[in-house]
Amino acid sequence: MIGLFALAAAAAAAPAVTADCAGGLCNYAVLKPYFDKLAAARGGGGKPVHILQIGDSHTAGDAITGAWRDMLQARYGSGGRGVMPPGKPFQGYNPRGVSVDMSAGWIVSSIFGPGSQSPRGARGLSGFSITSTAEGARIGLTASALETFNRFVICAIAEPGAGTLAISVGGEVERMELGSLITRPECKEMRFDRLQPAVSVVTEGGPVTITSWATFRDAGGVALSNVGVVGSQFIHFSRNDDAVVAEELRSYDPDLIVIAFGTNEGFAPRVNPQEYEIALRSQIGRIRRLAGRVPILLLGAPDALSRRSELLNNAPTVTPAPCIEPVTLPPLAAEPPEQPRAPDGIDDVLDALGEQAAVAKPTAPLLPAPAAVVASQPRIGWAITARPLFPPPGLKVVREVQRKVARQLRLGFWDWEARMGGRCTAVSWVKLQPTRMRPDYVHFNTAGGQEIATRLQADLDAAANAGGRW
Repeated sequence: MIGLFALAAAAAAAPAVTADCAGGLCNYAVLKPYFDKLAAARGGGGKPVHILQIGDSHTAGDAITGAWRDMLQARYGSGGRGVMPPGKPFQGYNPRGVSVDMSAGWIVSSIFGPGSQSPRGARGLSGFSITSTAEGARIGLTASALETFNRFVICAIAEPGAGTLAISVGGEVERMELGSLITRPECKEMRFDRLQPAVSVVTEGGPVTITSWATFRDAGGVALSNVGVVGSQFIHFSRNDDAVVAEELRSYDPDLIVIAFGTNEGFAPRVNPQEYEIALRSQIGRIRRLAGRVPILLLGAPDALSRRSELLNNAPTVTPAPCIEPVTLPPLAAEPPEQPRAPDGIDDVLDALGEQAAVAKPTAPLLPAPAAVVASQPRIGWAITARPLFPPPGLKVVREVQRKVARQLRLGFWDWEARMGGRCTAVSWVKLQPTRMRPDYVHFNTAGGQEIATRLQADLDAAANAGGRW
């Protein structure tokens, strides 16, 4: 019998292509400059193709972007780890491909969360900055073998009375003097004749504020930067500084900007479609003004679920129908009762499992059990529970606005929810083996990140092929 995720993988491998959409990717013609550069990256040299993704916890966690990075670098070669927030800006920060450390003596500022209450330093693309007034405060980075680098960039704030950053790479030290008559952002770039595994940055003198740092490998390939702030919405991106963002974009020179917000907007207590559309258009316009003609890919909000009754009516739309969940049924007494049909995408799950109920094994996929076993053991069925799961209606509103704005502003748009399988699909991604999402029905585990990255890249490949490039 064909499993649910085998069917999904087959669909991801060969997405349907129309004049406007490739699988879940629509308006793909606007991404042609990126496709052209990526095609040239195969076997090329020099500056890598640079993808810059900004977003919320889906981006910050790097489960999806990390899998996407691995996939692209295996195909085209590594272009380095890309842009990161400086140091260790939040508890649990553990970027893939590099290890980072940060001494005591730093104060973290962010566009959202605890560090946003009393900002002490201007913030840029990463959504964070770190400030120190302590002599000898340090941050360090060590790259994995795949992410060793021959170009290092660090961005900081030059201002009156500021100190100096001593940057050590490969046994040599360069200094970045930040004292200035006026306050302004400044990025320093260092190039090396051979690949380097590590960098150390130490403060000297007066206060210093660092907004981001990055490592690149100038030998072609791909660099994929993920900069996200947990819990944030796109409107919070407006809290960073225009001058800092502009200087970082100039220095980091992305070839594709991916915008991956929407989940937190959809889970807000109230979602006003007009207000959200204004905020979305405003921030996209701002990025275009600061980044120039870089193509933009907007990711629609994924399927995500809640049991919180206060979210049942968080948008001006009908109350959502509950999702059907797998439940334990008593053993069969005689003929098995007819199983309830599930709405939307869950019917496909039931079809894949077959008409007979299946025995749940703790670590194995759900498979049809022998009749004798079914008759004597508890069974797995599908039902609406006492506290049912449901997708907050705000998520649908956010998705509809995103699609509309992407079409009108000529952005690429990827329908993340549809490529997961549609409404309530998160139930099967959490409950069925192998699991792809965490028990919060919002975030993805490593396997889920790999699956989402695979489906996104399959749609990008189909779009590029439709344009006659590969």
